[in-house]
Amino acid sequence: MGRAQAIPLDTHVVVWPAFDQKQISTRARAAIAEARKNADGLAICDISLLEFATLASKGRIRLDVTLESFLEEVESGFVVLPIRGRAYARAMGFPASYAKDPADRRIGATALVGGLSLLSADRAIRRARTVQRIW
Repeated sequence: MGRAQAIPLDTHVVVWPAFDQKQISTRARAAIAEARKNADGLAICDISLLEFATLASKGRIRLDVTLESFLEEVESGFVVLPIRGRAYARAMGFPASYAKDPADRRIGATALVGGLSLLSADRAIRRARTVQRIW
């Protein structure tokens, strides 16, 4: 049996534990713990780095280190999944009910083409049922 792939996390799932662990569902916490235990790892889409930088610049997250140091720390703690042309094409075919935010579409499409379940609390992603989701 082959090694499982890293579980991709939506951007908010990375930010929430730092500020309020209670926002993350029991099922999501269990999936994260299992991925860490089995050394499968946790992943983020490369666009999440831009989302973190944007949140910091708007003061929506407060950093105790420089933005660059924070982003380097995130990169070292997660597998960073690059966006591929196939994922962009797939994102353009998502239904209108899927989250409208381009970053959400990139993240979902990256999980979809990788055959991965996305850890996300996003209601629009849940309702669209386009991407397999853990929450």
